[in-house]
Amino acid sequence: MENNKEQNIKILKAIPEDALGITTVLYKTWLDTYPNEEIGITKEDVEESYKDHFMEERVKKQQENIANAPANQLRLVAKSGDQIVGVSTMIRNENNNQLRTIYVLPEFQGRGIGQMLWKEAQKFCDSTKDTIVQVATYNKNAISFYEKLGFTDTGKRWSDDKWKMKSGATIPEMELIIKVNNL
Repeated sequence: MENNKEQNIKILKAIPEDALGITTVLYKTWLDTYPNEEIGITKEDVEESYKDHFMEERVKKQQENIANAPANQLRLVAKSGDQIVGVSTMIRNENNNQLRTIYVLPEFQGRGIGQMLWKEAQKFCDSTKDTIVQVATYNKNAISFYEKLGFTDTGKRWSDDKWKMKSGATIPEMELIIKVNNL
């Protein structure tokens, strides 16, 4: 696994004890990224969607999910000392590799941590298959980041009720891809 001595960032496979740190990164990053006045998603929507994630039973469930992750899934964490500052999940599907997440705490963004997570996640990919990632259509920073990694827009757009907020607004999504011959 990659270790960046300059920043003292280590990329490691997630372990059950990382569950709370992973949830914290996701929550803080969602709060920073997804509220959008134009779409109608508020900070309260994000807070509401995460309100149960820090409860003991939910953290234990997350720990179990990490401990019993299927063989086709890799969850990584980026650590600065003992603090989890980034997370990534890669899934090898039957037809493609799916980069489910790369999230880095807002105060740690722009330091190459997302690229370090991607570099490590790529080692897990099936090199004979395309790699896709889904991103909010208005998340310009993420879209730019993925494009720098070599992803291109497939033109697919949709909204899924699983991302419907308490306010009724739904996060609109798009797909980006790296074709096999571009890896």
